[in-house]
Amino acid sequence: MRTRPEVSLLASDDEELTPQVVVVVVDVIDEEVLRTLRVIQRGGTTRGVLVATEIDEQKLVSAAECGVAGVVRRSEASPDHLARVIASVAKGEGHVPADLLGRLLDQVGRLQGQVRGPRGLYFASLSSRETDVLRLVAEGYDTSEIATRLAYSERTIKNVLHEVMTRLQLRNRSHAVAYALRNRLI
Repeated sequence: MRTRPEVSLLASDDEELTPQVVVVVVDVIDEEVLRTLRVIQRGGTTRGVLVATEIDEQKLVSAAECGVAGVVRRSEASPDHLARVIASVAKGEGHVPADLLGRLLDQVGRLQGQVRGPRGLYFASLSSRETDVLRLVAEGYDTSEIATRLAYSERTIKNVLHEVMTRLQLRNRSHAVAYALRNRLI
């Protein structure tokens, strides 16, 4: 990679510069690797590319949960291919081999069905009660008015709003409404 003009390598002890992309090369994805990936994710702006010899479905999901933006099989990690993946990840894109992407989507679908679906929670949507509450917040109603209109207690309305804001990591009611509108959830 040192000969690639589009890739600048930093020494691991260089504390003055923050890399855009960190490449982690491993044989297998184990708990130590996942801890390393979490540390990279906590660093803020740095994105991770994982190059691994063995990648199974569950470890792929675990790596995705740790913020990995690119995955490359070690057997496919030629300098050209790796440079392209690093460049795309640096631009905010992601990269997963096509067959692994299908497996990742299957795993996410299973997770959705097994864990969140029975509770009426979905990754890309809100429950009907959450939708009703946010729609009324967007129309300018306060907590007591929403409670009266939907025949819930004020505490329930506050709990619904708190749950939405916590789950989606939103700051306040306005942010929740803006998020729901932007994502066409209400």
